[in-house]
Amino acid sequence: MRLPNLLATPRGRLTAFFFLYVTEGIPLGFAATAVATQLRRQDVGPAAIGAFVGSFYLPWAFKWAFGPFIDVFASERLGRRRGWIIVTQVAMALTLLSTATLTLPEQLALFTAVLLVHNTFGAMQDVAIDALAVNTLGEHERGLANGLMFAGASIGQAIGGSGVLFLSGVTGFQSTFFFVAGSILAVTLFVALPMREAPPAQPRAQGPSRWRMAGAQMRGFALESFRSFLGTRGAFVGLAFALLPSGAMCLGLALQSNLAVELGLDDDRVALLNLWSSVLSAGFMVLGGYLSDRYGRRRTLAVYIAAMSLPVVYLMSVLQQYGWVMPVPQGVAGARVAPAALVLALWVATLAYAVAQGLMYGTRSAVFMDVTNPAVAATQFTAYMALLNLGIAYSATWQGIAIEALGYPKTMLIDAVFGLVCLLLLPWMRAVRRNAPDGGAPQRARLSAVVLGLACIAWLPYRLQPGALGAAAPIVETVFTVVFVASALFLLAGAAVLTRVPRVWTRAGAWIAVLLLLMYARRWSGALSAGLAGAADFLVLAVPLAAGLLLLALAAQGWRELAAAAARSAPAEAGAATP
Repeated sequence: MRLPNLLATPRGRLTAFFFLYVTEGIPLGFAATAVATQLRRQDVGPAAIGAFVGSFYLPWAFKWAFGPFIDVFASERLGRRRGWIIVTQVAMALTLLSTATLTLPEQLALFTAVLLVHNTFGAMQDVAIDALAVNTLGEHERGLANGLMFAGASIGQAIGGSGVLFLSGVTGFQSTFFFVAGSILAVTLFVALPMREAPPAQPRAQGPSRWRMAGAQMRGFALESFRSFLGTRGAFVGLAFALLPSGAMCLGLALQSNLAVELGLDDDRVALLNLWSSVLSAGFMVLGGYLSDRYGRRRTLAVYIAAMSLPVVYLMSVLQQYGWVMPVPQGVAGARVAPAALVLALWVATLAYAVAQGLMYGTRSAVFMDVTNPAVAATQFTAYMALLNLGIAYSATWQGIAIEALGYPKTMLIDAVFGLVCLLLLPWMRAVRRNAPDGGAPQRARLSAVVLGLACIAWLPYRLQPGALGAAAPIVETVFTVVFVASALFLLAGAAVLTRVPRVWTRAGAWIAVLLLLMYARRWSGALSAGLAGAADFLVLAVPLAAGLLLLALAAQGWRELAAAAARSAPAEAGAATP
């Protein structure tokens, strides 16, 4: 029996993209809920679990880098997007199956590394699916399709989280790896394989020129993002907003599953809690978007973000009332039994949080669309979404460390307060004249260069005193990773924009940018031989120092090229607005 090509009909396309997004949600639910729950049962500390969950989100923070390669390197026979989807889904299944023989928690480091690769393929798949959607969906289909895609991701998280926990009670946890891999491959077999893309309008370039094309697209990404982010105040403030947590986050990350285990919930009840919260969140995403269209996005988003702190503060007060402060060791005789009122409080807080988070989710995306330049919408919006994933990564990391150092109530209080800081930026995130440049780009470029330059130089005292920050070091490492990536993009874009600076500066900036991106590999420098380790240590210090000095030098430039670009854009915008 030949399976239908779902891309050939409107209903088929909606069905296809729903199930493709299911495969994106499965690994996230598996890691953040199922694996995190099992690790806590085996007495793995909240800090290690938080670092595990945080690292799992990192590939999604850098998914923008996959776009040029997926655009350029493609199989015409398999389909430019379909080929990538099939390959990445198979790779996701294979990497997951390779962990089935690992023993937890003894081999947690190796398990984390393999799942990091697994989720890298997941992030690549996301880019390919979005590209296929852009090229396949009609304009009148996109609203409903996006709603179904987010719903599919939520269902996928329920399958990877709740489904695995329900099944583990019958088959054991290790056997569920085959269930997760089989769920992904089922979509590959019944959805991705039968799909047929429309033939391309023009053939792709072949041979070595493809690498030059990919490099050119990466350079174009940096340049377009740079001009768009600096072009208006709303877009510039959006960068800081994206890097801050959008409300309290702890009840959506590993803290909630850790606490559920400690309060005595078995796998079935943890799964049921996760299932209900996923369903509630998915439903209220739709309602939140509808209300934001009717009553104003920034106004409703402020209410939703504030509401996310309320269940956190409520659960914090109940934990404090019953003296449930520090993590409780698991698997020991005479473990403390949680009172029924505390378990009920966890259910109430988690479900209430799911409602508030669902309301916030779609509305936040709409606000970012408001400050995105329509001319480079795909580039700029993807960058915002990537930064939001960085926020999830560092939030999971610091919360795990704080739980062990401060206890649950204080961690939740910090999260509830810190989650409200982004509200201070909301009044400035306003679309101005269809995002036409407002003339402030040169000043923003100089300010950005100063901040990034000083941040790069601050790496030296931190690196030379590695033990000074103790358990907080993983959080600082994540912050510096963000700094290095942002500095690399700034230098690449600056090399393309600036025409009045010495050519040697722009060439040096391009090379330093590449080295800054490679700084992510510093975590593995300890595995090198003595000679190579010495060279790596020198580069790890020298590259950020060189980048910082060059950025400070660029901060002294006038950046008049950006002012000229704004002046050229203004008449075009005015002409476009003329009836």
